[in-house]
Amino acid sequence: MTFEYYDTLEIRDPEERERELFSRLPNQLKHAAEHSEYAKTVLSDVDMDSVDSREALAKLPILRKSDLLELQKNNPPFGGLAAITDHPVTHIFSSPGPIYEFVTSRSDFHRMARALYASGFRSNMLIHNTFSYHFTPAGAMLENGAKKLGCTVFPAGVGQTEQQIQAISHLKPQGYIGTPSFLKILFDQAQESGEDVSSMQVGLVSGEALPPSLREELEKHGIRLNQCYATADAGLIAYESEAREGMILDENIIVEIVRPGTGDTVAVGEVGEVVVTALNPDYPLIRFATGDMSAIMEGQSSCGRTNKRIRGWMGRADQTTKVRGMFVHPPQVAEVVKEIREITKARLVVSSRDHQDVMEFICESESITDDIANQVQSAVRVFCKLRADVKLVEPNTLPNDGIVIEDVRTYD
Repeated sequence: MTFEYYDTLEIRDPEERERELFSRLPNQLKHAAEHSEYAKTVLSDVDMDSVDSREALAKLPILRKSDLLELQKNNPPFGGLAAITDHPVTHIFSSPGPIYEFVTSRSDFHRMARALYASGFRSNMLIHNTFSYHFTPAGAMLENGAKKLGCTVFPAGVGQTEQQIQAISHLKPQGYIGTPSFLKILFDQAQESGEDVSSMQVGLVSGEALPPSLREELEKHGIRLNQCYATADAGLIAYESEAREGMILDENIIVEIVRPGTGDTVAVGEVGEVVVTALNPDYPLIRFATGDMSAIMEGQSSCGRTNKRIRGWMGRADQTTKVRGMFVHPPQVAEVVKEIREITKARLVVSSRDHQDVMEFICESESITDDIANQVQSAVRVFCKLRADVKLVEPNTLPNDGIVIEDVRTYD
């Protein structure tokens, strides 16, 4: 197999990459301290010129994704984390929580073009983008990366499955962007309706796990799927190449794997929490703990890319989980309980059925009626932005173990 690269950064000497990243870091910290209220406070007693190694970086405090809720509440809208100078804000998004994110006019703000290129997307391709274009930034993140490559984008977003299938049949896009579960829905319904969706040759999926069994099932339709790992805050973190030997780190971030609940780096191969320092001048996240679990892999990919690799998404370090591409946080469950006075306790259980995420909202209540169940279902839609099945149970039925969100999905 012949491999193609987005740029020569991907195949440079690993020691050169490390030197270059950490030579940029002190200036990034100084820029952040000058233009970001949060960084100014955190770095006030730090000799920023000396933060030029992993050892020095590891001494800085961790910023957790869960901290963003409180920071933004006290200092709206971005918690004092933005450091915008030359590139104005073009969009503001609201992820569940709510957590507000922004995009500036900086080209490919989230750096998604690299992952798209590694997945086989090329200039002049028509891409069917099914990530959401409203509230959350995923649709815009991938569209901006596609524009960087010179692709044409059909902004499908989520829902309206029949119309999407018709558009694919008529326009014949070569690429798919979205979650793997929604691609399965498209393929299944197209098969039932007899519509031809065979034009899609390459796909980049994210937002949920891609078990080998599901990838195999989807690729029987003639599409080759790669996956990437990104967040609305840090942008692209890692991506699959043609070799599919783990996920290769992006070239413009520094990734650490730390012991959950601490900032202590773990050994290569050991599972821990993914911590990212993003070299984005507009949003200079410093030691940003994503809450996701992964591990650094030994060696390099056979595709020739020399950056470090991670094993991909391996679960959550906290009870926050991702359902159908959307984060759900414990405080959202608490809001539902506060909204419905008949509920005394609740647990959100996330499972998988036929490769589709399923949410069941289990509530303890003295009154078990359809009316209360309907109220709960509506409140879940409002606070979690997702649909859930509701199960009402008697008081003291749920375990007294502190778990608010239970993820029982397995990935074979």
